[in-house]
Amino acid sequence: MKLGVLDQSPVISGHSPAQALQQTVQLARAAEDLGFHRYWLAEHHAIAALADPCPEILATRVASATSRIRVGTGGVLLPYYSPLKVAEVFRMLEALFPGRIDLGIGRAPGGDRRTAAAMSDGPSGRGYGGADRFPEQVMDLVGYLDNSLPAEHPFAGVRAQPAAARGEGAPQVWLLGSSDYSALLAAELGLRFGFAHFISAQGGAGVTRAYRERFRPSAREPQAAALACVFVICADSNAEAERLAATIDLRRLHMAYGNDNVVPSTEEALSHRYSAEERAYVEQQRARLIHGDAARVKDRLQQLSEEFGADELLAITITGDYASRLRSYQLLAEELL
Repeated sequence: MKLGVLDQSPVISGHSPAQALQQTVQLARAAEDLGFHRYWLAEHHAIAALADPCPEILATRVASATSRIRVGTGGVLLPYYSPLKVAEVFRMLEALFPGRIDLGIGRAPGGDRRTAAAMSDGPSGRGYGGADRFPEQVMDLVGYLDNSLPAEHPFAGVRAQPAAARGEGAPQVWLLGSSDYSALLAAELGLRFGFAHFISAQGGAGVTRAYRERFRPSAREPQAAALACVFVICADSNAEAERLAATIDLRRLHMAYGNDNVVPSTEEALSHRYSAEERAYVEQQRARLIHGDAARVKDRLQQLSEEFGADELLAITITGDYASRLRSYQLLAEELL
């Protein structure tokens, strides 16, 4: 099974955002040594628990600290940006680290409504066009990357730099989503697709199946390619995995309440006293989590991969300390790679 890492650069209680970013670099080095296939970095804004608003910058650091593993974004939030600028950033990354760069694209806001307005050109919130123009932005982005804008396009002839021959110097492009919207767009445009199971545990198999059924081969991708991003906590025992899962339970409760807190430590999470309603909520959210010892996690990941028809999986792990997060990936690699 091809297995990769999705890293949101979590800021764990008692640590600074700068320390969280250093932990990302250290984990990327370890992931390469362990045999993981790719390492993706997420974009979030004005969220205390997540340290990375600029995955394209952090990707440069991670790619510099490694030598073989594919490095990319999961993903760049395209509605905020100019497609030409994104194309040039990732052409530059591909020129610096040839054959190793992935451009994962999302359309979610990556923060609250006020932050999204600030990201989209201040109080007016107009920006480059917003999520309603996402399909057009994706087509423009691919056109700039591949030097394939149609002759009638208003910017035909504009070349993204660094220049390269057609079909060269461009990263892999993945559309990311937790519903069928991006899946069907990826199918129509002949692009790769990644389903965010860690955001929505429902319907993913049907979404990826629809993507494959409707996929139109393109110059970029002759056949469909799908992956699933899964929240995983792997530990030396089922009991330890359950203990570590307390952190993500409380983190999700904080999110439901709109509390902008850092990721709680395991001890902080275990000390929280839940009401009956809160306990019911976090139990419901457990559908987005696969946790247990290595054998249990392996069985569930293999089952999910078959259900989704996924060519590979990305594992996202957040626990109450960085050591147990690393240990989770080590156990995954020992069992699956």
